[in-house]
Amino acid sequence: MTELLKVQGLNKAYGGVKATDDLHLSLDQGELHAVIGPNGAGKTTLISQLCGNVMPDSGTVHFAGRDITTLGEHQRPHLGMSRTYQITSLIRTMSVLDNLQLAVQVRAGHSFKFWTNARTRRSQREKASIFAAQVGLEEKLNSRVDNLAHGEQRRLEVAMALAGDAQLLLLDEPLAGLGAQEAQQMISLLKSLKGQQTMLLIEHDMDAVFSLADRISVLVYGHIIATGRPEEIRANADVQQAYLGEG
Repeated sequence: MTELLKVQGLNKAYGGVKATDDLHLSLDQGELHAVIGPNGAGKTTLISQLCGNVMPDSGTVHFAGRDITTLGEHQRPHLGMSRTYQITSLIRTMSVLDNLQLAVQVRAGHSFKFWTNARTRRSQREKASIFAAQVGLEEKLNSRVDNLAHGEQRRLEVAMALAGDAQLLLLDEPLAGLGAQEAQQMISLLKSLKGQQTMLLIEHDMDAVFSLADRISVLVYGHIIATGRPEEIRANADVQQAYLGEG
């Protein structure tokens, strides 16, 4: 397996609180790797450091063999790293197709000037339609984002990342706020991407995590106490005591 992401000795403190504490993490190409932990464990700080929104006090982040530790948040998507948020970050007054075409344009390096003319670029529109179909939104191409159901918006975010040619998806609680049917649609989508797309999943839904993940890392007080396959994590006594509430 080719290693795509390698985090070594990551530390971030806020006053006397260690949000990440000598944190080590690696993701292989095509892996779906979940990070779980109780509230306050440091999950949000970790993903914020990976996407460049927060800079670590020490430690390194390597992506695709490159040291990106000091790169800003705006630079990392151009390298192939994309984050989805707990709250959707789409252009709500535009259509599904227009949102996706923006992502295709970024990937192609086109200017955003003269947006009206951009709508006539058939090849871009066709590519955008393909990504919509990949996430089950082919019937919603002309719908405004603010008219979509919450689960549809979450799937559109994933499609935007795919259209932008992301090598690594940082998925920040993609099931947050979803009903049972919407959650199952998202789980099915992520399963369909396994093996093709490298994904780091932060999620509270343990049933989803254990059904999706190739490997799971358990974060407690900013430190990863265990990493392994789902069955290994279930059987780990330290994990049972610290997080799963068993044993």
